[in-house]
Amino acid sequence: MEKVTENEQDKHIQESYERAINYYWASSKTNKKWYKLTRSLTIIVGALVTLIASLASSKLFVGYQALEIIFALGTPILAAALTIIAGFSQSFQWGSAWQNMVITAQYLQREFDKYLVKAESERNYVEEAEKLNNYVINESVGFFERMLGTTKTSDAPDTGK
Repeated sequence: MEKVTENEQDKHIQESYERAINYYWASSKTNKKWYKLTRSLTIIVGALVTLIASLASSKLFVGYQALEIIFALGTPILAAALTIIAGFSQSFQWGSAWQNMVITAQYLQREFDKYLVKAESERNYVEEAEKLNNYVINESVGFFERMLGTTKTSDAPDTGK
């Protein structure tokens, strides 16, 4: 087995930081998109439920059987759609995930910048790899705790944070 050179170790650390940072930024963009979409749909569909329910209870469409049926069915259908949208939003926590992904990306970028400005002779590759991996593991554990509503178990890895 060949010995890995310091240059290869340095390249590995830099690529690992870049991959992690890129992942968290891409994930934050996806979560931001879904957060904004579900919030917008919640507002729009919520307003439509109120409007359709009000129009259905008015005497505006008396005598127009087709419109009476459409408005009578529109309220529960829109209310069900609103419940589905709110359920997805609450289940996936896109707003919280977006926030955490941005913060994680910024934290990793800060650590990567600190790593890059260190003189190569002062870089500790083992320590740096451990710091990066521990932070990503800790963030993953936190993510699943938030998504699943669980707490950290005693057999979860200690990330030193």
